Amino acid sequence: MKRTIAISLCAVLAIPIGWAAVAPDVARDMMDGARQFLAGLDADNRQQASFSFDDDERLNWHFIPRTREGLPYAELTPAQRRLADRLLGSALSRDGLNKAQGVMYLDQILFEAEGRDIRNSDGYYFSVFGEPSEQGAWGWRLEGHHLALNFTIVDGEIVASSPAFMGSNPAVVREGPLTGLEVLADEESVGRELLALFEGEQRDQVIIADRATGMVSGNSFPAEPAETAGLAMSEMSGAQREALMALLRVYIDRMRPELARQEIQKITDAGLDEIRFAWAGGVEPPHYYRIQGPTFLVEYDNTQGNGNHIHSVWRDFESDFATDALAEHYAADHPNAATPRLAGLTPQ
Repeated sequence: MKRTIAISLCAVLAIPIGWAAVAPDVARDMMDGARQFLAGLDADNRQQASFSFDDDERLNWHFIPRTREGLPYAELTPAQRRLADRLLGSALSRDGLNKAQGVMYLDQILFEAEGRDIRNSDGYYFSVFGEPSEQGAWGWRLEGHHLALNFTIVDGEIVASSPAFMGSNPAVVREGPLTGLEVLADEESVGRELLALFEGEQRDQVIIADRATGMVSGNSFPAEPAETAGLAMSEMSGAQREALMALLRVYIDRMRPELARQEIQKITDAGLDEIRFAWAGGVEPPHYYRIQGPTFLVEYDNTQGNGNHIHSVWRDFESDFATDALAEHYAADHPNAATPRLAGLTPQ
């Protein structure tokens, strides 16, 4: 179903009274899910899935087929898979869970098309960093080809849910029994709906290049703002602002509603007027767009595979892997303790 963008900005930004009080429930669900997932494993697999919180592996993220640490779906029994799915469901909305599972399934389609062992729909790895607890810091990750989800929890509060990456290859399945399957359909269609609202000088400002060359941020750490470009929300009409927020919600609403509301509050507090939208390439793929605000960067890249291979990412300049929150936590609560490089938070 296509999203409507003809909605009021107030509705897009609506934050129910008391939303903050609900957020700890999500952290508790994550904690319970991680504990039960680990408890359901045998000793060897539990060791494979477990890392210390300050292990450099926590920052070793990517979205390409490669060798990974952690415990893959491929080594889980059916019962253990249910526990893994429950942990994943503690973080994602129904829409986000459908997308994550769709991203993983696409590797099966690639395997059938290419016959290469690196295409493996079970090659997605769970890793738990530290001891899931209401005290102290811990985190977890699910990562594989075209999927990277990272969460950090400190003293029972979720302080980071990024970097968050989802990709789709193919973007649209064009042959076989699943012809027409489009896992990241809204990321494409809602972006094009927004672009269609700009004309004349505004459109010239939004389109920063005739040819799209791909993502700027990659898997860099820490996340750095892209070059300032495109059109700022302060220069947009009401309809354009609403449409831009609707596109932002496509990414934010991958997460559980409590986390989504928290993220909306954060970007609203940082200032909506400076959020910019930029586009490269034509209306039809291959093309690229980005949304950048004071605290975050969204990139969407559909340039590979003749415009049928998507990369999309959410980065947080302050909270990727909870950089700032962890520094504050150690300074306030453990002033005399040796900070363990905050899990490698000093780039190597």
